Amino acid sequence: MSLLEVKDIRVLYGKAIALNGLSLLLNSEELVGVVGPNGAGKSTLLRAISGVVPVEGEIIYQGERIDRLPPHEIIRKGIIHCPERRQIFTEFTVAENLAMGAFLRKDKVSIKKDLSYVYRLFPVLSDRRNQVAGTLSGGEQQMLAIGRSLMSEPKLLMMDEPSMGLSPLVKKDLTDSIIDIWKSGITVLVVEQDASLTLELTQRVYILEHGKIGLEGSSSELKDNEEVKRVYFQMG
Repeated sequence: MSLLEVKDIRVLYGKAIALNGLSLLLNSEELVGVVGPNGAGKSTLLRAISGVVPVEGEIIYQGERIDRLPPHEIIRKGIIHCPERRQIFTEFTVAENLAMGAFLRKDKVSIKKDLSYVYRLFPVLSDRRNQVAGTLSGGEQQMLAIGRSLMSEPKLLMMDEPSMGLSPLVKKDLTDSIIDIWKSGITVLVVEQDASLTLELTQRVYILEHGKIGLEGSSSELKDNEEVKRVYFQMG
């Protein structure tokens, strides 16, 4: 059985159609990418799955429809959205931001275990745990946003443009961290404009165009696709 199935969903912002008949499938412990230009509907897709925008169609998670559930119930089921532009609490410390990620949890032993994992994954956060988050670099803030998401105990972690504004070196470190998270047993859905990074990182990719899936396939297949090369790499 699939972990997540999005079936023919439609999302409107007023009269504007953001998603129009979009369907996709994620299996447990996959690392999947969604690529597309600005305005294609990538962020809207994650908001729809998270329950923060009204949806027509069906979103099924672990065999249960969730498209009518409130966001906090979706979070409790293990679907965690790491948002675009980090959206950390800039006036709080690193440790306080991470604690906010575990706000809905009561299992102190597991929380402590997950915090140790976050600090192993991002040692700089451990070094700066008492530092105000707004004083961190852009790359460190992205690490904090991911770390805070991990503290929510995700079964499915959705990342919106995690490489935005980062240097190539920081992007490489971030990619390694995402692979580590996936190998820990968490299903990961990455939304990106950076097609090259996404095709290197993921197992499968959906290419989003005008609110619909234009192409889909294994990352290795799409790397060699002439249309993908032309549109995303100015080749061919």
